[in-house]
Amino acid sequence: MQRRRRTSDREPTTALINIVFLMLIFFLVAGTLAQPLDKGLNLVRTADLDRQSPANALVVHVDGRMTYRGAEVVSAEAHLASLTEEERVRVRIVPDRDLPAQDLVQLGRALRTAGAESVVLVTERGLE
Repeated sequence: MQRRRRTSDREPTTALINIVFLMLIFFLVAGTLAQPLDKGLNLVRTADLDRQSPANALVVHVDGRMTYRGAEVVSAEAHLASLTEEERVRVRIVPDRDLPAQDLVQLGRALRTAGAESVVLVTERGLE
C-alpha cells in the first residue's frame, strides 16, 4: 500500500512577498526626491515679456531671410566670415517657428561646411 501524499491547501506566499517587495523598491526609487516648493511661493511669469533673440545669434525668418544683430545677412558663408574665431566655435541660430525643417537643415549644413565647429538651435521652452 502506498502512502498518500498530503496536499496543502495553502498557496505559496514567497512569490507574493517578493512581488510586494519589488513594488516597494520601485516606488521608493521612482518617487519624487526633491522637496516640494513652498505653497506661498509665486514663480516669475514670463508670458508678458517681449521676446527678443539673443544678441549673438543668427535669426532666420520664415521667408528665409537671415539677420544678425539687426543687420541683413546674405549667406551662411558671409555670416561666418564676419565672426571672430571664438564666435565660430558655437554658432547659434534662432529659427522662426514656421520655418520649414528642410531650410533649417540646409542652413546648418552650410554653416558646418563654411567652418562652424558646432551649430546650436535656440528654442523656447515653456512650462504649462
